[in-house]
Amino acid sequence: MKIGISCHHTYGGSGAIATELGKALAMKGHIVHFFSKEAPFRLGAFSRNIFYHAVDVMHYPLFDAPFYSLALASKIAEVAYYEKLDVVHAHYAIPHALSAILALQILEDKCAESKCFKLATTLHGTDITVVGADRGMQDVVRLAINKSDGVTAVSGYLKEETVRMFHPTKEITVIPNFVDTSLFFRSPKQDVCEQLGIRDEKIIIHISNFRPVKCIGDIVRIFYAVSQRTNAMLLLVGDGPERSEAEILVRQFGIVERVRFLGKLVDIVPLLSVSDVMLMPSNAESFGLAALEAMACGVPVVATMAGGFPEFIVSGQHGYLLAPGDVEGMTEKTLLLLSDHDHWLECSEACVRQAKRYETALLVEQYELYYTRLLDEK
Repeated sequence: MKIGISCHHTYGGSGAIATELGKALAMKGHIVHFFSKEAPFRLGAFSRNIFYHAVDVMHYPLFDAPFYSLALASKIAEVAYYEKLDVVHAHYAIPHALSAILALQILEDKCAESKCFKLATTLHGTDITVVGADRGMQDVVRLAINKSDGVTAVSGYLKEETVRMFHPTKEITVIPNFVDTSLFFRSPKQDVCEQLGIRDEKIIIHISNFRPVKCIGDIVRIFYAVSQRTNAMLLLVGDGPERSEAEILVRQFGIVERVRFLGKLVDIVPLLSVSDVMLMPSNAESFGLAALEAMACGVPVVATMAGGFPEFIVSGQHGYLLAPGDVEGMTEKTLLLLSDHDHWLECSEACVRQAKRYETALLVEQYELYYTRLLDEK
């Protein structure tokens, strides 16, 4: 098949999954064309089956916002027509699915007998819970969903939220996020510890785009309480709007020497391989890819009973799930994992086994079957 993938290029779960999906499809012989403003952060080396198309955006003084959605639609239409794409897979309803729908309209007179391509849209969360929750955007999101040929969601939770909020006419298929366990596995290296100044400390890690929903302040508060009772270090990987407030809080608590702000990193396996616990106190999470990747590396997760977490994390087996905002409870569970090595080892091994149920190959096969079903529909 010839498949177009439209996604965000920036740090985050949706871009990571879209890129890993495209790379896996290319490895299986499919031709994959990526559309984004810049090369997706996990794209890495190119292969003969992967093509990247930069979306060049015109800026015009009369308008406050750039024409990204329109430029994306034009680029999709151009490539779809000349490369004869079978499927365009939009990751996010807004703007990617909407741009693909416009691309189909651009091509109407060139594909008189049938659609030039089938449109598959994957909902990742923010397009529903944030953009879709805005009253001014609800009808636009609903249009993007209903005009797609097929719609998938990364968790049962997200599917239920979408149905509750939009009452779509399209059936939504759940295909969860995935992890490549041939890349994500525990392989601790001493040089990583030396570079970070780690000696005998327990390592707590968090990876995200530092948006308000990630509750970075709670992470700092939990770590502060943990650090008063055990020798520990906190690794914060990523960047975003909440970083500055987190840095201020770290200074106020006097734990600057125990916290490392590492910024956006592509290769996170070395850090996960030396970590003991991942903290994910999010208020909402459509799936939680960072947690699954941590589990593949044998890192138990202390997270919230929010969104998609309960669909792959069993509290007491793979770490613990608590109510959002329960800083005290998360502190106690983190300390339990750090102080009881036998319990930690049991959870760590269970995490690895659970992650294998979300192996890339298994889920990519589901997407292949989904594309085939769309193409078979008249």
